[in-house]
Amino acid sequence: MEEFSSNATNQTSPIFPVSYRVGLVVLYTPVLLGGSVGIVLMSTSLKSSKSVTTVSVINLLVVHLLFLLTVPFRIYYFISDQWALGLDFCKLVSSMIHAHVYLSFIFYIVILVTRFLNYFQWRGRLKFTRVLHAFVASLTVWVIILGTLLPATIINYGSEATTGEKRDNVCFHFGSALSRTPIEVLNYIICVVVLLVCTVLASIQLWILRQVYRKYGRVSLNHQEFWAQLKSLCFVLIMFFCFVPYHGFRIYYVSSYWDGLQKVNEVFLAFTAFTCFDMLMFAGRAVWRNTGTQCCNLCSKR
Repeated sequence: MEEFSSNATNQTSPIFPVSYRVGLVVLYTPVLLGGSVGIVLMSTSLKSSKSVTTVSVINLLVVHLLFLLTVPFRIYYFISDQWALGLDFCKLVSSMIHAHVYLSFIFYIVILVTRFLNYFQWRGRLKFTRVLHAFVASLTVWVIILGTLLPATIINYGSEATTGEKRDNVCFHFGSALSRTPIEVLNYIICVVVLLVCTVLASIQLWILRQVYRKYGRVSLNHQEFWAQLKSLCFVLIMFFCFVPYHGFRIYYVSSYWDGLQKVNEVFLAFTAFTCFDMLMFAGRAVWRNTGTQCCNLCSKR
């Protein structure tokens, strides 16, 4: 009788307690709103260009757009605590946030490395000669990430039902796949690579910023070069805020997986979605510059 009661409790206990579900809704709602506004502003301010930075920004915009299309389904699930859209769609929605993390990560690297090379005056090598070349380069990155991530998620994640769970009503609970050694090793490798790359990029950016400050001294704020490096530093800070905490925790999560850590992992994963706010930073400068130009023209006409 006691065993039956215990099993019944396990079957009805939620994967995500109310406090976590409320917190996740609070995190994803501004991401959805702010990210959507950023995409709209950025799409109206982008100009045609073959530069590596512009192509990377366009790719980032598409990455954020595809991810934001899945965010309402995440909010729906955390509000209702029931998934009624099927396991396959759950896997797709779940894999999109991971695709968003690593596609964004790659394009951030490209943007930062491009800006670093600009500092060393290698600008002549940082443009695509043809639009086709930009398309092929972008497509290659997409195929590598989506071609490996989506099949692995669909095949491995959710293939083992967790005891006491109804898989057709539960989503984002695929942690049992981490018990497989190849997946565990792959997670370790990805986490270490992300953390090392973030550290190296941050070190380079701080060194460049220090060199620029030494060059201009107290009047650094009056020089565009210093502000350009501060903008690059903002990208580094976005990477550290959004990617480092999640991958640092994930090492612990993978090494000592148990069901109770699933909800904590989901919170750290939600913080990676705040990269969607980068479009506001991209678009902000262009919007304010255009607004200022229009105001000046209006004043001159008067």
